[in-house]
Amino acid sequence: MSTIDPTGVAAARPGGLGRRLSTFLYHRPRAALAALLAAPLGWLLIGYLGSLFVLLLAAFWDTDTFTAQVVHTFTLDNFRQIIEEPVYREVAWRTIKMAALVTVADAVLAFPIAYYMARVATPTARNLLIVAVLVPLWASYLVKAYAWRTILSDNGVINWVLDPLGLQFNGYSSVGLWLVFTYLWLPFMILPIYAGLERIPGSLLEASADLGGKTLRTFLRVTLPLAFPAVVAGSIFTFSLTLGDYIAPDLITSQQFIGTVIYDQRGVNLPVAAAYTFVPIVVMTIYLLVARRLKAFQAL
Repeated sequence: MSTIDPTGVAAARPGGLGRRLSTFLYHRPRAALAALLAAPLGWLLIGYLGSLFVLLLAAFWDTDTFTAQVVHTFTLDNFRQIIEEPVYREVAWRTIKMAALVTVADAVLAFPIAYYMARVATPTARNLLIVAVLVPLWASYLVKAYAWRTILSDNGVINWVLDPLGLQFNGYSSVGLWLVFTYLWLPFMILPIYAGLERIPGSLLEASADLGGKTLRTFLRVTLPLAFPAVVAGSIFTFSLTLGDYIAPDLITSQQFIGTVIYDQRGVNLPVAAAYTFVPIVVMTIYLLVARRLKAFQAL
C-alpha cells in the first residue's frame, strides 16, 4: 500500500513494528547484543547466582538446638566450628590432595595423547581420536560411576586379573576413587592440551631444528613451555570437578570429602553445610588467580 503526496509522487508507508525494531537494532549493534543475551543472562543471575547467594547467606544463620530449625540470626559460629574442629580440616585436605593427584595423573596421561593427535596423527586418525575422546562425555555420569564400582568390586575385572597372581586389590578405597576420577575427567584435560599444541606454529619447531636443537631439546625448550598454559587450562576442569564431586566418593569409598560432607549436612545442619561451601570457593578462587598468572585463560 502507498499514499500519494501533494506532488502526486507515491510515498511508501512506514514499515510495521517489526521492521522499525529491526532497523533500530541494525544501527545499534550493542543494543542488539544486549537483547540477544538478556534471557540467558537473566536466567543465570536469577537461577544460578541468586540461589548461590541464598546458600552462602545461610552460612551466617543459626540453628535452634532444640528443634534443629534454621534461625535467621546473624552468627559466625558456623565458620568457627569449621576452623576449630579437626575433622573439617582433614576432609578439606583430603579433597584438595585428591584433586591435585587426579590433575597430575590426567596431565601425564593426556599430554602424549594430545601430542599424537596434534602433531603425529593423519587428519583421518585425528578426527577419529577426537570422536573417541568426546564419546565418553555423551554417556551418563551415573552409568560410568556404577560401571567403575563394578570394575573395582571384589569380583570385578581388576581382581579377576590379579587373582592368578595371588594379589587382591581393594577397589573401594582412595586409590580406587583416584582411578575413577582420573578416568572421568581425562577428556577435559586432553582437549585443551590438544588445542594448545595445535596452535604452536610449525615454524618455531623448524627454527629450533635449524639451530641444532634435537627432538628432546626442542620438546623441552619450545613445545612444553608453549603448551604449559593449555595444561593449566585443563587442570582447571580436572581440579574443580574433583573438588566438588560427591557422587563418586559416596559410591566408591567410605571416606568423607568436601562434597559428601556438604551433601550429608544439608538436611541436618544447613548453615554449617553452607559455611563449608566457602572452602572450595576460596580454594578455586586462589587456583584461578594462579592459573590466570600462568596465562591459562588465553589457552581456553
